[in-house]
Amino acid sequence: MTGRALIVDDDRSMCELLQAGLSKRGFDVTFRTTGAECLELLQTQDFDVLLTDMNMHGMHGLELCERAIASRPDVPVVVLTAFGSLETAIAAIRAGAYDFVTKPVEMDALQLNLERAVRHRVLRAEVKRLRDAVAATHPLPALVGDSTAMKEVYDLIERVAETDASVLITGESGTGKELVARALHQRSPRKAGPFVAINCAAMPETLLESELFGHVKGAFTDAKSAHAGLFAQANGGTLFLDEIGEMPLALQPKLLRALQERKVRPVGGDSEIAFDARIVTATNRDLETAALEHRFREDLYYRINVIHIAVPPLRARGTDVLLLAQHFITHFAKSFNKPTRGISPGAAEKLVAYAWPGNVRELQNCIERAVALTRFEEIVVDDLPEKVRTYKRTHVVLDSDDPTELVTMDELERRYILRVLERLGGNKSLTAQTLGLDRKTLYRKLQQYGVSSDPKS
Repeated sequence: MTGRALIVDDDRSMCELLQAGLSKRGFDVTFRTTGAECLELLQTQDFDVLLTDMNMHGMHGLELCERAIASRPDVPVVVLTAFGSLETAIAAIRAGAYDFVTKPVEMDALQLNLERAVRHRVLRAEVKRLRDAVAATHPLPALVGDSTAMKEVYDLIERVAETDASVLITGESGTGKELVARALHQRSPRKAGPFVAINCAAMPETLLESELFGHVKGAFTDAKSAHAGLFAQANGGTLFLDEIGEMPLALQPKLLRALQERKVRPVGGDSEIAFDARIVTATNRDLETAALEHRFREDLYYRINVIHIAVPPLRARGTDVLLLAQHFITHFAKSFNKPTRGISPGAAEKLVAYAWPGNVRELQNCIERAVALTRFEEIVVDDLPEKVRTYKRTHVVLDSDDPTELVTMDELERRYILRVLERLGGNKSLTAQTLGLDRKTLYRKLQQYGVSSDPKS
């Protein structure tokens, strides 16, 4: 297998000799006599292999090897070195060279070395092509759905995954924010590194600080040994801070400094430790409003919100409900060793009509229950939870020829209030403001409708 070869040697006569010998063996050969000229040519033209001498005036062959690999990692480098200079050859391999050839050059052996290097490049390109083709067929296996809303999420993930920009993922509870964070990690250059996740609402402030930043031995009563924090543990990978809106205000300045300086100071420590991790955060809160109301630091909000990915609620994803349901049926049927294969039309209608306030997590729970209970190969209406079977839509129908669609004023008000609450993501303060009601009146009405009046915001 031959190809385009670029030769670099400060001895022009050697370049011409190698060009003549390799051209007879089918290679398309170009040569340059300085490393700088070689690097410039690599930026504008494509070559299948680079052959460079090690001992050259100006830029040494080892430096050229390192810089060429850094700028064009797809082009394998073969180095020419003096006979017996094993240390130089090893240094070249460590720098990333594919192979080395000792002088004096035996043309047939050189031909074999270069052909192997070209074959290596072709095979590596083919593996990448196949991997990309599989990824294109199943772009984000953990995420299921082909609605317009989810396609926008997929597109944004693909566009930002290659960067190290901080990402804020927002969405209601149960929409799959952590799955989006994991998809970002898996599509990024950091995918070989760790994915470290923590729920900021799951532990008290003192423990959260130690967990994030680490602590030194003796920092507090139970600190019997030093502990590396999650920032350090996420080196080379991604740190996912879930429920970032619940982080205590007193801890936010330390987090902001860590993100700005890319260093953390362990609890009780007097020196800082550098970290290299991409920061992805998530929340079901309206952080922008919280920042304006001084319930969340505004400077921290802008630091974490470089890229914003909004995960849509399940009710906004149309027939994704059925795709997800089928996905969960396949999973739980295998887990429970049951022959369940699908959903009956009646059950499907109920699933699509329901509002899913608990989003994908609630749907998963519903399908797990249905697969466990069903006696048939298809899930039927009776297998669904009562609240899904008996759900009354909150949509207000005014233009209908069916008298059963027309309702009383009290029912009209109930449906409208619940519809506004649903559309505003359960935010009762914003719902009261939109409806022109005071909060107490809204809470009282919600209690009448059997909806929790516990303030969400």
